[in-house]
Amino acid sequence: MVQALTKPLTLTEFLQMPETKPASEYVNGHIIQKPMPKGRHSRLQGKLCAVINQVAEAPKIAYAFPELRCSFGGRSIVPDVAVFRWERIPFTPEGNVPDNFDLPPDWTIEILSPAQRPNRVLGNILHCLEHGSHLGWFVDPDDLSVLYLLPQQQPVLCQSNHPLPIFPDLELTLTVDQVFSWLSMR
Repeated sequence: MVQALTKPLTLTEFLQMPETKPASEYVNGHIIQKPMPKGRHSRLQGKLCAVINQVAEAPKIAYAFPELRCSFGGRSIVPDVAVFRWERIPFTPEGNVPDNFDLPPDWTIEILSPAQRPNRVLGNILHCLEHGSHLGWFVDPDDLSVLYLLPQQQPVLCQSNHPLPIFPDLELTLTVDQVFSWLSMR
């Protein structure tokens, strides 16, 4: 849903507004509210964060944040999963995780919801890649596919047993089939 505005809103003005549920994003001067996550979306998001953090957090390689607002390059977006390399997490002087992340994630993961427009979601992944992200995944639960994107390369559509790219220093191997097998909880 795009909210109509009487005058253009700046990113600074948007960031001063109260948060919405579900989250709203600021893209090209427009406020776009993300759809409420449903079952498949929530399951995939939760499992992706858990599986990535299981191998990345203890050795302090990276951390996967669900629904983390990232404001950079004139946009404020909320990727379904934002993975940051440990050394890029902007810890507070006390060593805590801050509230504000004014930088792109190293790896952004978006899970398409039925009410979302694919090109709008892909636009956010491309924006991340243009501003320093190293990897983007576009997960489509209806199509059982993952489109992965790397900076300045053609996107690659993966299905079935195709291995998915992950940070090379993570001890993790995932295929498209493995990711979508998480939808079955029997």
